[in-house]
Amino acid sequence: MIDTLTCGARTLDLSAPVVMGILNVTPDSFSDGGRFTKRDDALRQAERMLADGAAIIDVGGESTRPGAAPVSEQQELDRVVPVVEALTSEFGALVSVDTSTAAVIRDAAAAGAGMINDVRALRRPGALEAAATSGLPVCLMHMLGEPGNMQDNPCYQDVTAEVIDFLRQRIAACKQAGIPSERLLIDPGFGFAKTVEHNLTLMNEMAALQALALPILIGISRKSLFGKLLGREVSERLPASLAAAVMCIERGAMIVRAHDVQETVDVVRFAHAVKQSGDSDRII
Repeated sequence: MIDTLTCGARTLDLSAPVVMGILNVTPDSFSDGGRFTKRDDALRQAERMLADGAAIIDVGGESTRPGAAPVSEQQELDRVVPVVEALTSEFGALVSVDTSTAAVIRDAAAAGAGMINDVRALRRPGALEAAATSGLPVCLMHMLGEPGNMQDNPCYQDVTAEVIDFLRQRIAACKQAGIPSERLLIDPGFGFAKTVEHNLTLMNEMAALQALALPILIGISRKSLFGKLLGREVSERLPASLAAAVMCIERGAMIVRAHDVQETVDVVRFAHAVKQSGDSDRII
């Protein structure tokens, strides 16, 4: 497993797990839609997340919540690229772009982005080629269907095995397109085309993803899983999100994508410290 990831002009240290702060510049994201659509509001939020310990800021211009409709290429470009430019030039931040669109991949890379985070695993037309040309690391996420229909009737015989098989196929496609393993990360896609039971099984068996020998990114923050299982509204899901983050670190996650950065940084660091203590020689 790699300890460092070359992200354009920046390097990401993965010798210990890190937190990716979520910055949605969309009007309709499930948790914070509309809060950061103005450039200055987005920059102040990113500044707060960086101060709270985020190693990466993940900028998204197209909502991928269940039932979300796609936006036009130009809309996404207009939302994302100016924010990427500002974050890299004003803060020197390592910016990931949450996109599936080839033009956004190209223009975000030119604007200084250091990573591509694609919920569709580079399956949109031109995305694979754009990512290969960008030279940036890419996170491949598992999802069946599209956000508009992914929760209609997700069905698996063995959810963990099928997620791993899907990711293995996308890794092979990336390598064939000229994207080496050193530029790849994987995400099991909690909440994407998965029922509550699928999510619970996948989290329980998540250590199996380590067989792919790539850094694992997880996004579990404030997910509807907690609403369905615990009866909590979006604003009440922080404790469960933190518990899930700890469980994922125990099972091999190296990047935790989160809305609540300061709290998540604390639990990630603590979970890693406990894990490290178990790997060291015990002194009696």
